[in-house]
Amino acid sequence: MTKEQQLLLLLDQLSPLMQRLNLWQEHAPQVEALQSSEPFALDRLAPEQWLQWVFIPKMFVIIEQKQPLPRGFAITPYFEECWKEHSEYMPLISLLRSIDEVCA
Repeated sequence: MTKEQQLLLLLDQLSPLMQRLNLWQEHAPQVEALQSSEPFALDRLAPEQWLQWVFIPKMFVIIEQKQPLPRGFAITPYFEECWKEHSEYMPLISLLRSIDEVCA
């Protein structure tokens, strides 16, 4: 299985898991919030909003357009810190760790 296929399988698990954890939103944030230049748009978006409205769509576009996968990033530490008080989010953090590993 290629890294792209592995990543696609992991990405396909993100939205259902976020929905089960009540982190999925029906409506997109304001356009201005999505145009933040800060890492993770932390000045304008909640962590789960960034995952849903920025990260997931961007990764699907990269895969669909057969662009090279980004390498060497690690998003898990940010989410571990943001959700350190939410043990119920551990399955989501584990899934994000797997995404980091595929893109290492």
